[in-house]
Amino acid sequence: MKTTNKVVRLGIIGVGSMGIHHARMVAAGKIPGCQLSALADSDPTRLHEFPTLPHFNDSQSLIHSGQIDALLIATPHYSHTSIGISALQAGLHVLVEKPLSVHKADCERLIAAHTNKKQIFAAMFNQRSDPAYQKIRHLVQSGQLGRIQRIHWTVTDWFRTQAYYDSGGWRATWAGEGGGVLLNQCVHNLDLFQWIFGLPESVRALCRIGHHHNIEVEDEVTALFSFAQGATAVLATSTGEAPGVNRLEIAGDLGRLCLEDNRLTLIRNEIPSSLHSRQSREAYETPPTWKIDIPLPGHRGEQHAAILKNFCNAILHREPLLSPAAEGIHSVELINAMLLSSFQDQTIHLPLSSSRYERFLKKLIASSKKKKTIRRYQGRAGNYLVQC
Repeated sequence: MKTTNKVVRLGIIGVGSMGIHHARMVAAGKIPGCQLSALADSDPTRLHEFPTLPHFNDSQSLIHSGQIDALLIATPHYSHTSIGISALQAGLHVLVEKPLSVHKADCERLIAAHTNKKQIFAAMFNQRSDPAYQKIRHLVQSGQLGRIQRIHWTVTDWFRTQAYYDSGGWRATWAGEGGGVLLNQCVHNLDLFQWIFGLPESVRALCRIGHHHNIEVEDEVTALFSFAQGATAVLATSTGEAPGVNRLEIAGDLGRLCLEDNRLTLIRNEIPSSLHSRQSREAYETPPTWKIDIPLPGHRGEQHAAILKNFCNAILHREPLLSPAAEGIHSVELINAMLLSSFQDQTIHLPLSSSRYERFLKKLIASSKKKKTIRRYQGRAGNYLVQC
């Protein structure tokens, strides 16, 4: 680790839609203390935007180039594990795009490679920077909702067209991507889910395969989670529903919290509902309540920039990580459990056997079909222009 006290020399491996977004942010000076120092991609045409930077056509050349202190991995999912292990073993700080890996066993292998705790190892879960989710986490974990009884998250604003899925040979295949809406889009929500509520003890899911698109992976999911403390949760997600919605509702003994359209509303019971149920002499009387619209800023946080800033500040100033890579295994475990539950039509109890899911995934990979036609597109994803 040759990091100076003033700047982190960052290399990026994988200069597709997300990699180029990160590169542009750093090159534009939006990440203090971070210098874009080298790029690597197997497709040299993706590197022309930064002609003065050192370019490499494979991860090993970049990792061992001596040009960088830290590596941002923005390659297709399966390679996160091997590239991440190599970078950690080479002494680099590492930031991995979501998901941490495709399956729990690979997450375990990658996390185990992080033996030198002086190396900063983070994951790109940018939605943790959203003030709304930070506030919800505080309210839940500080006990201001009381015992959590029910969670209902409908997140169907991940709409994707067939052109999106046709844009890469690795996309939406078991062999190339390892999953669909859960692993590529809803992994953000599942990271927030476990970050706020912790992991459930069991999962039951229905994952519809190619329900809205010509793909071999899931594009619509409904799942039921059960927690050891008695709470239940329902998650519904899709890339084929339009107009979609993102609505998170949490019911606790002390009230109900709802987030939708960046509006956070709390209806608070004046006394706990469980206590009112025992004490009231009226058959239909509900506890008296008060309502508050919790103020939120008019933005969703700095998102990717926030994680990059935090990553560099952790390297330079030992700032605590907002999104440690070791926590990335939890969303992957939930995804693996949902897919296994659906395919085998059974409730899956956590912790999930990582070897069991790895064997199951290998069977799906064996049946995976390579795409014959790849159509490149150009358009907007969020607030940045992508070219695939």
